[in-house]
Amino acid sequence: MNDLTHRLCVAPMMDWTDRHCRYFLRLVSPRARLYTEMVTTGALMFGNVPRHLNFDPAEHPIALQLGGSDPQALAHCARLGEAWGYDEINLNVGCPSERVQTGSFGACLMADPELVADCVRAMRDAVSLPVTVKHRIGIDAIEDYSFVRDFVGTVASAGAVVFIVHARNAILKGLSPKQNREVPPLRYEHVYRLKHDFPDLTIVINGGITTREAVAQHLGCVDGVMLGRVAYHQPWILAEIEAYCSPKGARGRTRAHVIEAMMPYVEEQRRHGVGLRAVARHMLGLYHGQPGGRRFHPEIRPTLVCESSNAPKNCLTFDTVAHPRCRAPLSRRERGWG
Repeated sequence: MNDLTHRLCVAPMMDWTDRHCRYFLRLVSPRARLYTEMVTTGALMFGNVPRHLNFDPAEHPIALQLGGSDPQALAHCARLGEAWGYDEINLNVGCPSERVQTGSFGACLMADPELVADCVRAMRDAVSLPVTVKHRIGIDAIEDYSFVRDFVGTVASAGAVVFIVHARNAILKGLSPKQNREVPPLRYEHVYRLKHDFPDLTIVINGGITTREAVAQHLGCVDGVMLGRVAYHQPWILAEIEAYCSPKGARGRTRAHVIEAMMPYVEEQRRHGVGLRAVARHMLGLYHGQPGGRRFHPEIRPTLVCESSNAPKNCLTFDTVAHPRCRAPLSRRERGWG
């Protein structure tokens, strides 16, 4: 397989994969490639650039996902991403939401592969970073493999060498983004065929992958796997997959280590005026599926309301998450300490 840096990736997810989430996931998985939420070209050209592009150096390797369809605007934003220290520029050609389509970007761009190629070429000419593309296997009722094959071939001719493929069609009218993640059938075989037909490209598969066993199966056919919501709701799966891919790199890390390592970050963010809720909300799934895991939720959730001036004196603090002192405390084994 070609590019081990894309072997395990976490998908860009709006409202979820912000910088606090990515810092937390980096502690869980030192090697996974992380992606920002999609940032539109308009937001960077006319908005608050630091707010959109700030990240912690610990987040490397990290990719900036851009949304747009104007080659020159994308080139400008790619240069910003390179200047801010990102490792990769990714073009969103997979989001099916009608709001995104109104801006003429996302999955609707698959209907115009030549324009996508122009966008990639402009960004490639503007930066020295790899420019990658995240897309679907088709749009609406177009289910023939030749559609995605020709799309990849056209865009690859512009210099893209990494393609992250959500193995579903995007239905551009009539389905919500959530339904577009669930209703169109998964056709993993199309992604496998892309790897067969384009052996020199790095092909990363995405969509409906929720278990270590599925990851292992896919890694036998393509170069990498991108996880979406399962990585958010069950983040420890990243550590388990990393242990599978590179056992030496994951040895000895526990959930308790992750929580302890988050403490200095939380305190630093609070000194800069960041609310506890903004950070702690991303950690709720850390003990998913573990004995006593359900008690982790009520122990961390009260921290989300403790910053109110009306909060009771005995409300829990972030320290309580790492060292539970509630009425039914977790055992050492449940906390990963024994």
